[in-house]
Amino acid sequence: MVREFEGATEKDAIERAIEELNLNREEFDVEIIEEERKGLFRKGNVRIKVYLDDREEDIPAPAGGDIDEDADENEPNYNRIEYHDPRGAGEATRTPPPLNPTEDEVKTIRFLTEVINRMGYEATVNVIRKEDSKVVFGIESKNSGILIGRKGKNLDALQLLANVYANKLSSSMKVVVDAENYRIRREENLVRLATKTAEQVRKSHGSRLLEPMNPFERRLIHTTLNTMKDIETKSEGDGLYKQVRVFYKGN
Repeated sequence: MVREFEGATEKDAIERAIEELNLNREEFDVEIIEEERKGLFRKGNVRIKVYLDDREEDIPAPAGGDIDEDADENEPNYNRIEYHDPRGAGEATRTPPPLNPTEDEVKTIRFLTEVINRMGYEATVNVIRKEDSKVVFGIESKNSGILIGRKGKNLDALQLLANVYANKLSSSMKVVVDAENYRIRREENLVRLATKTAEQVRKSHGSRLLEPMNPFERRLIHTTLNTMKDIETKSEGDGLYKQVRVFYKGN
């Protein structure tokens, strides 16, 4: 679904869209379709297209440009999970069997389980993948959708807490927290979103501002599109969750 809004600035137009649609900013993407220059007897205006969130598969439950300038922030590249099952294509999205944990990993499992229990939910936590210093902890729960949260934000919060705890045990252990293989599915969706957005701005010769994302997700958008010579990306905003603008720069 696409709607158009107008304001004195891009921010004004976005605020008008938020008010009329009764949505949060993260629930839609924006494309600037027209900017009128200020004249002697008229004020400048900005017209935007608002793309609602039904264009992208959301996963609340099971189910190019420059590299980001904040690539070294506290969300390193260990979110990526590469699980390959020898049984054939499609099996990689199944939860892999648990592995035997080390003493520090057992302590981290207990920590995560306790945090989840204090949230009011029951869950089983296992080590499901190890790659060098990266350890992937998988959560199994009937409340997986809540523990994942919208766009994985609850999962990110659990992962941040687990990393703070794990760093006190071992400075070399990097923790990834996953549930129902959300990380893999989210990554696949973001790659599709990046490609689709590039096609749209190529046709419109305009730009689109994507939803707020963590550093890993933004870096995935940047790296997916950085081979396209007529497309550029840049991060905008402050804080951990910034937005990526995808725009057409021509050949």
